[in-house]
Amino acid sequence: MDDQATGNQAVVERLWAALYDRRDYDEVGSLFAADGFYVDMPNPAAGATGPAEVAARLRLGLQPVERHWHDVEEILAVGDTVVTEHVEHWQFPTGELVSLPFVSVHRLRDARIRLWRDYWDFGTLMNSAPGWWLEHIAGGYRERAGHESGGPQVSARPAAGVIAPPVRPREE
Repeated sequence: MDDQATGNQAVVERLWAALYDRRDYDEVGSLFAADGFYVDMPNPAAGATGPAEVAARLRLGLQPVERHWHDVEEILAVGDTVVTEHVEHWQFPTGELVSLPFVSVHRLRDARIRLWRDYWDFGTLMNSAPGWWLEHIAGGYRERAGHESGGPQVSARPAAGVIAPPVRPREE
């Protein structure tokens, strides 16, 4: 593995530690470039752009989860790309446990995440998560952002330029 790949893998490993060990969504967001994009591929039109949106999106879905951890199968790093095969486990306070296989793809430049795509099965999560959680996330993170952060109220609709195709062109 070259120095670039090694450094990029270290950034992604910091992301995983912030997400799973510390549940620090703002720290996860801080690893993103200002225009870095995070998207769950089951719904590629509903991504988040920039550190604050990434943190808000993760907070919406994961903060209500009582325990959240993952088991890593493999992390591969080549150049600007880091791929993690892992299984997330979501333990809800009402007792439900969901184990969700993921493949996460990160593209980095200058030690900042430019793109994070998560590939997972929508049905596995939707068929196992409790109804109250589904209702909670239905409003979206943009609608809640103003209330949680003390900032201005924002629209639940995606901001201009946020909707992206499933595959973004690779930047050289």
